[in-house]
Amino acid sequence: MNDVVGRDDLLLVTLDTLRFDVADELAAAGRTPRLARRLPGGRWEKRHAPGSFTYASHQAIFAGFLPTPATQGPHPRLFAARFGGSETTAEGTFVYDTPDLVSALAGAGYRTVCVGGVGFFNKQAALGSVLPGMFQESHWEPEFGVASPTSFEAQITRAEQVIAQLPPWRRLFLFVNVSALHQPNWFHLPGATREAGDTRATHAAALEYVDRHIERLFTAMRRRGRCFAIVCSDHGTAYGDDGWTGHRLGHEAVWTVPYAHFFLEPGDTP
Repeated sequence: MNDVVGRDDLLLVTLDTLRFDVADELAAAGRTPRLARRLPGGRWEKRHAPGSFTYASHQAIFAGFLPTPATQGPHPRLFAARFGGSETTAEGTFVYDTPDLVSALAGAGYRTVCVGGVGFFNKQAALGSVLPGMFQESHWEPEFGVASPTSFEAQITRAEQVIAQLPPWRRLFLFVNVSALHQPNWFHLPGATREAGDTRATHAAALEYVDRHIERLFTAMRRRGRCFAIVCSDHGTAYGDDGWTGHRLGHEAVWTVPYAHFFLEPGDTP
């Protein structure tokens, strides 16, 4: 990452609340072809989330603690604050002296931009201002939130506007928190009703919705030049698994998440 930082743009996309098993099943079945095309080997990597809900997980992610491979470590990290005794800081790790990655990238000359999604990014109260407040520029509107059936399209439109206004010589760190997977998501499955509520099937339909539009975001970034992209979930959620529903709880459906990182190349076309 010491070669990447300063040379390439960076894109971090968190597919908020996405379960690993649903993401993996859809990729294997060919139901998310645009995402699968970008995934190494066409499949998601199985990882463990650093938190069980959005706020905790993103605080960790922004400190350099991305989801951890679901095998015994230690696993070298891409980014890490300088910390004595760290067993996951390796030769290739981008090490910084600030308390978080966002401010470190700003110090390295990046324009840091947040396009928020779920309530922890809505800036409508003090708590919802903490995470977006880390960035030099942050955006949130009701159309980006969990109740909007077209949230991801609206988020991409705003990201495209931000990208278009940035000088080509200025490096960009763009963060997008995708809210479409989060409850409520029943409206993404044709025939589903509000009364029946969210299910594992509507969660899958929401991911298919994201897949239909995500290439727009990738295209906007790669038009600026080479981009290093990280796409992952911050945590999963339970839909009646072993009697559990929701997240902020200790269940495999919550702590197991999909992860991928890859380069977007300027000459690469869908």
